[in-house]
Amino acid sequence: MKKGDCPIDTFINYVKGKRKATIILHLMQGTKRYNELVKLLPDISDRMLSKNLKELEEDGLVIRKLYPEVPPKVEYSLTDLGKEIHPILKAMFLGGRIFERLTEE
Repeated sequence: MKKGDCPIDTFINYVKGKRKATIILHLMQGTKRYNELVKLLPDISDRMLSKNLKELEEDGLVIRKLYPEVPPKVEYSLTDLGKEIHPILKAMFLGGRIFERLTEE
């Protein structure tokens, strides 16, 4: 490992962003259409959701499937890599719950 390189930082650089990790957790439940993700993530703007989905696709974590219909139908699902990091994100989710409990006390 080169000086200054840390695998944790590498991982975080791929999943950081407004709700990227949450998007992956939702897609672990199965393929979702864009509007389904909008409903699941009401606190994120359309622009940010689109940007995050595009970045996740570029990073090889999400597959975007466009159906040639009118209106266009677009579905998102996880790649094998996206599925592989699910346990890590689930552990982070549980870690967040621990810190939520600390702030409630």
